[in-house]
Amino acid sequence: QVQLVEAGGGLVQAGGSLRLSCAASGRTFSDYVMGWFRQALGKERDFVAAIRRNGGEYYADSVKGRFTSSRDNAKNTVYLQMNSLKPEDTAVYYCAGRVGAVIVTATASYDYWGQGTQVTVSS
Repeated sequence: QVQLVEAGGGLVQAGGSLRLSCAASGRTFSDYVMGWFRQALGKERDFVAAIRRNGGEYYADSVKGRFTSSRDNAKNTVYLQMNSLKPEDTAVYYCAGRVGAVIVTATASYDYWGQGTQVTVSS
């Protein structure tokens, strides 16, 4: 079993930055592809970014060039640096983990989920 705990959400003005973190416990963190998803009010949960255990990354087109994911396997933590935030980035952000080396974007492919952290971007 793996427990994931996100932190770092909050309220920010458009154009600002936030850094989310996701701390993992319970199994060997480096075995996992870690993903970030978000869910806006009334909408489906969408893929944002993912990072392989050795650091290769993949991003949704909507955040490419603005968001950066990184991980510190020694600290069992993954990060999402979000720059140039827009009001449409407002959502609850979730981190998720799946065993393996392949990045996938489907929510159903992830085995473990955090509780989510709210990000609100004001215009």
